[in-house]
Amino acid sequence: MTSVTRIDSVRLGGQDGPEVGVQGFGAMGISEFYGDTDEAAARDTLDAALEAGVTLIDTADIYGSGANEEFLAPFLAAHRDEVTLATKFAIERRADDPTYRGVRNDPAYIKKAAEDSLRRLGIETIDLYYMHRRDPEIPLAESVGAMAELVQEGKVRFLGLSEVTGHELREAHAVHPITALQSEWSLFSRDVERSAVGAAAELGVTFVPYSPLGRGFLTGAFADAGKELSGGDFRKYQPRFTGENAERNAALLDPVRKIAAAHGTTPAQIALAWVQQRAAVHGLTVVPIPGTRKRSRLLENAAATGITLTTAELAELEPIAGLVAGDRYPDMRFTSVGREV
Repeated sequence: MTSVTRIDSVRLGGQDGPEVGVQGFGAMGISEFYGDTDEAAARDTLDAALEAGVTLIDTADIYGSGANEEFLAPFLAAHRDEVTLATKFAIERRADDPTYRGVRNDPAYIKKAAEDSLRRLGIETIDLYYMHRRDPEIPLAESVGAMAELVQEGKVRFLGLSEVTGHELREAHAVHPITALQSEWSLFSRDVERSAVGAAAELGVTFVPYSPLGRGFLTGAFADAGKELSGGDFRKYQPRFTGENAERNAALLDPVRKIAAAHGTTPAQIALAWVQQRAAVHGLTVVPIPGTRKRSRLLENAAATGITLTTAELAELEPIAGLVAGDRYPDMRFTSVGREV
């Protein structure tokens, strides 16, 4: 397996943006969605991230209903100058209904969400503040305008959007500069290439792929979420990871395994190398944020930044996304592709 000492760095959103490692860290799984967590191991993983130069730490107020932000607070207190902290607002939950998910983009909600995140994180300024999902009923100018006011007040440094189309990114950028666009992008999920990637490249917006390992499926860690994963794992309810879809999709990993064997790496490292190489393919800065709760996996992921795939290998991987069975979510209405189709 390829190893790494410290990864290279890039600037988010151009020369005026914060300098971060070329790979970031998605903290979502520490709090929920992927089964039980060993908190001591998770804290050790965060330490390993900094040691490896992984300095963009990504969370959201929805993760654990704020618990993820609270978990990160001691780490931030100890390493504030070393970390670029990203968090998100927009997805609303209800204590009396664990299944409820609403989307709020109204200015009053945005202001309150930011204050609540600052309090939980124990910091004075959020480095990168994302709109997690877009509510088409609220004019984008109103939402981004409210976010811009947070910048003016010193509560936020840079703005980001998640799961928006290329048209929406351009519209938002005209209101206030957008530093980063975060959406799902992997060997299994390439719908962002329809419009969002091109717009980001045109505007100088950094692309931050979430789930670059296909929520773990691209690692070969499981073949059927419905049969192999615990009851608390939300992947059991994702269309592409269960039943006939899972069986069809598992067969798509053969070329990933073949290329990994040729490089003496893991399939996960090949999948991440493919994402990292999108920067050169599309002419923009790309900082994926794989998540893990283990130091060993963190170091494995970071090492993928040192792998370069050949033209022939890229060609072999090219057809995979077009053959994937099943949608990314049971309900695609709040994804960018859901508003483009």
